[in-house]
Amino acid sequence: MSDDLATLTRILSICRTVAVVGLSAEWHRPSFFVAKYLQQHGWRVLPVNPRHAGRQILGETVYPDLDAIPVSINIDMVDVFRRTEDVLPVAEAALRRVGLKCLWQQIGVANTDADALARAAGVDSVMNRCVKIEHARLFGGLHWVGVDTGVVSARRRAV
Repeated sequence: MSDDLATLTRILSICRTVAVVGLSAEWHRPSFFVAKYLQQHGWRVLPVNPRHAGRQILGETVYPDLDAIPVSINIDMVDVFRRTEDVLPVAEAALRRVGLKCLWQQIGVANTDADALARAAGVDSVMNRCVKIEHARLFGGLHWVGVDTGVVSARRRAV
C-alpha cells in the first residue's frame, strides 16, 4: 500500500525532483502553492503545462508535456494536477522515464487504471492526496490550524 505512513515518509524522503503536470502560473492556484512549497523545501520543480510552454514558472522553464523534458533530467516524482480521466496518458508518459519513483495524484484525482499501471511497473503510486499536506504533516510543516503561516496574530490582514 502506497499511502501508509512509512511509505509516504519514504517517498517524500527520496524524491527531490518533481514534474508538476498542470502547474498553473497563477499564484493563488493549488498547483502553484504546492510547487512553491516544495521549492522552499529543497525540491526541484519542473513545470508541465502546454499553455505556458517555453515560459517560466517559479524560475523554471515550462514544458508542454513530460516527453519534452530532457532525458538528462532525472524525475523522481510526477505530481498530477489534472482531471481523473486525463491521468492515464500522463502515467504512461511518466513510466517512460528511467528512474521514476512515484506517480502522485493530487486531492480529488484518483485514476485507478493509472495507479495499477504504475504499481505493475514497480513505481509507487499515491492517489487523492496532497504532496504538500503530506510533506508538512510528516516533516513538521503544519501548524495547529493546518499551515505554518509564520503569523502570530488573531487579526485579519487588510485586503
